Amino acid sequence: QAQFVESGGDLVQPGGSLRLSCTASGLPLRDRVIGWFRQVPGKEREGVARIGESDERTIYADSVRGRFTITRDSGKNTVYLQMNNLTPEDTAVYYCGLSPYPGITLLRPNFYLYWGQGTQVTVSS
Repeated sequence: QAQFVESGGDLVQPGGSLRLSCTASGLPLRDRVIGWFRQVPGKEREGVARIGESDERTIYADSVRGRFTITRDSGKNTVYLQMNNLTPEDTAVYYCGLSPYPGITLLRPNFYLYWGQGTQVTVSS
């Protein structure tokens, strides 16, 4: 079964930057809706960013718009999340998922599949 692998998480100071990567074995990521999500203990998984099938119409949660950028490199079968100006509120485990619903714009985790193990992002001084 296809599964995502997220990487790039780290401990970073407030104001710092990180780039997360999402790859998948046995599953092409091109021409698919891919989303990034995050979760902290005791809270529900929340949507962060989404990229459409043709890399058009990226969508961001209000809390990250202007700071985070989602992109795709189809040649490397990888989707990235560039995170700038990080704050402690961005601390979470970050996951990527694929939606089986073409064109979906919702950033709700129940509409996405193939979660990986996640990558920990910690923003602290």
